[in-house]
Amino acid sequence: MSGRENGKGSGWRFFPAGSLLACLLCLAVSCGAGAAESTRDIAARFAKERPAAWGMDLPGILRRVPVEVRVVALTFDACGGARRGRDDYDRRLIAFLESEGIPATLFLNLRWIRAHPRTAKALAGNPLFEIGNHGAEHRPLSVSGRRAYGIQGTASAAEAVEEVEANVGPIMAMTGRRPLFFRSGTAHYDDVALRILEALGCRAAGFSVNGDEGGTLSAGAVRRRLLSVRPGDIVLCHMNRPVSGTAEGIRQAVPELLRRGFRFVTLEELLSLERGRSPGSPHR
Repeated sequence: MSGRENGKGSGWRFFPAGSLLACLLCLAVSCGAGAAESTRDIAARFAKERPAAWGMDLPGILRRVPVEVRVVALTFDACGGARRGRDDYDRRLIAFLESEGIPATLFLNLRWIRAHPRTAKALAGNPLFEIGNHGAEHRPLSVSGRRAYGIQGTASAAEAVEEVEANVGPIMAMTGRRPLFFRSGTAHYDDVALRILEALGCRAAGFSVNGDEGGTLSAGAVRRRLLSVRPGDIVLCHMNRPVSGTAEGIRQAVPELLRRGFRFVTLEELLSLERGRSPGSPHR
């Protein structure tokens, strides 16, 4: 199987997404210690399962974390794709986070990584940022092809596995580690897909505060959304819509949140602060 290098000096190879399935389903899952089940085995195990629930607020989706301290996790999706503006890059937003030392979790879609290979690599190398997996084709994670916001979901267990796994290699090439968190396109999941994610050793990321409505809100509206946060909230915004009010709304809200005593953390750090979790116990 031949590949095509995207981005001079990017350090990894990309393959057409459709050609990845046979290869990916043969790979062993490497994120869980001692994992013995291959991706092919996982896809086969869930092949005949039928979903009973669908949405953004199902058991197993990380939406917020009960904590004793004033912390909030900012997360930013980079969606990518053929639709206008999906491959853009909000330089003002990232520059502000860097200048103020604000940690965040960045969910990068494979198509966005392909469009910005050098930028993706630079962001992955910045200790402020945690890199999450936003999938290969930005599809809702389903085993029945269910749609969300007009976007076709993955139509089988094998397609759900591919949507997750096709973006793991490029992220690992940049970070040296398998991404722990996965957020599907549209942040929709069915209950079978969530079990597939668990089998792959990944955590389904949702949100409790929709900060910019897909990068469509004004700066004032983004500011108001952020100022509504409670300790332990996970905020969803977008870093691929520079024409939106996201960057300016974040810039306006952050100083006020700091004044209120909030601290910004990555998702992994937020989980480590979970109320009532004894040291060394597994995350829920």
